[in-house]
Amino acid sequence: MRSYVALICLIGALQLTSGIVEAQEWARFRGPNGTGVSEAATIPVKWTEADYNWKSEIPGLGHSSPAIWGDKVFLLSADPDTATRYMLCYSAIDGSQVWRKEYKSESHHLHIRSSFASSSPAVDAKHAYVGWSTPSETSFKAFNHDGTEAWSVNLGRWVSQHGFGASPILYDDLVILHNSQQANQLKDGEKPGDSFMMAFKRDTGEEVWRTPLVSMNVCYSVPFIYAPEGGTDELVCISTGNGVFSLDPNTGEKNWAIEGVFKMRTVGSPITAGGHIFGSTGSGGYSGNYVAAIKPGKQPAVAYELKNSGTFKAPYVPSLIAKGDAVFCLYDQGFAACFDAPTGKIRWLERTEAAFSGSPIRVRDRIYCLDEDGVVWVIAADEKEYKLLAKNDLGEPSRSTPAVSGGKLFLRTYSHLICVGGKESVALAR
Repeated sequence: MRSYVALICLIGALQLTSGIVEAQEWARFRGPNGTGVSEAATIPVKWTEADYNWKSEIPGLGHSSPAIWGDKVFLLSADPDTATRYMLCYSAIDGSQVWRKEYKSESHHLHIRSSFASSSPAVDAKHAYVGWSTPSETSFKAFNHDGTEAWSVNLGRWVSQHGFGASPILYDDLVILHNSQQANQLKDGEKPGDSFMMAFKRDTGEEVWRTPLVSMNVCYSVPFIYAPEGGTDELVCISTGNGVFSLDPNTGEKNWAIEGVFKMRTVGSPITAGGHIFGSTGSGGYSGNYVAAIKPGKQPAVAYELKNSGTFKAPYVPSLIAKGDAVFCLYDQGFAACFDAPTGKIRWLERTEAAFSGSPIRVRDRIYCLDEDGVVWVIAADEKEYKLLAKNDLGEPSRSTPAVSGGKLFLRTYSHLICVGGKESVALAR
């Protein structure tokens, strides 16, 4: 009888790993299904370097955010001069480098805020998946946890003047990549790129489906899985050319789309809250940025838009973060805001005097985000008022997004990986 019960428990545990559910907290960019949310109780509010569990130097530099599985941390870095890529694995326990793989590459033009290592890995029990590109080829690779290459595919040329930054996600036995490319503002004689949403078998790298997308501005939004009540899973993403769109994650067939939503580039990734799907759009000028709230379904509609104004600032690069029906924004240049998801009512707007490129995450009732100077801002996830709880200086610039796993907070600056928190930090977390 005990064996039977154990078998049932094992089957149940295995079932939990299907679909979007992974056995680890932070297996992709922004963690569980891209929500950026953790319920860890041992993440400190304030700390100094003396409170670090460890700090490890990373070869090269980059903006890739950590992905964690068990006692391993995976991330991408690159030589800023030669574009040599470094796929890296560190111990989550003591920060020691477990392995490092180098790939010579071709230096090419980047946006001033980009890097040759801006893509974040996705990871499962067997592999870590990551991509990078040059103008002539796009490499998408899977690594075994011991550092050996499981498979590698070349997805062909990639067109953009800003640099590659697509981060994969996992669904069932697939790894999915939003391969958005540029079709306007090209150099003389340069041909537009072909944009696709693509899915590959995790074990072999075999392409399962490829859905053509509209190429306009290159967009960097990472998709998530939307699970409508009483319906089947949907792969939802945003881009300038396709607006907000939903695909069948198993086949790539289109469920629905609402085009023309975004007039500018989409960089932040979509989220859902209060019955809506949210995405933001903008440009380096920031003045025309706005957030769009979409009512999803076979007849999707724009519920409302929140445009930059004296009472609201819409982010361009950082993604949104939610707690219940409250949605929080960290604006690229100097503001934080909160609004009500069902109605769009602005709850508060506050000046921060900081520039943000990384996306915020939420740990219980606190929001954590790295500013471009490498200061971790900790803000209360409070819909009624702005409350700054702490600012923790890491001593080096960053454009990455924090990660949480095993009750610990992992922070990537340009060239260091830092770990704080854990059981020993319960007192600090209060």
